[in-house]
Amino acid sequence: MENTAVSAAVNLAPLAKGLAIGLGAIGPGIGIGMIGKGAMEAIGRNPEASGKVLVPMLIVAAFAEAIAIYALVVAFSI
Repeated sequence: MENTAVSAAVNLAPLAKGLAIGLGAIGPGIGIGMIGKGAMEAIGRNPEASGKVLVPMLIVAAFAEAIAIYALVVAFSI
């Protein structure tokens, strides 16, 4: 009986990995899209402000991407 439980857990590991990275990447993907949308709107309204918008946009996008990397690490650790 123990053998069946172990094999069932092993068979679900790829599913757990896929769900971990898939669900963990949805939020950062949406966030990065919203960051880009906001930056493009700001630059469209005031093209001279593109230098002031670019650096904060890249920093916030890096923070959002870090969350996706955490999900990738969790998927690898399963």
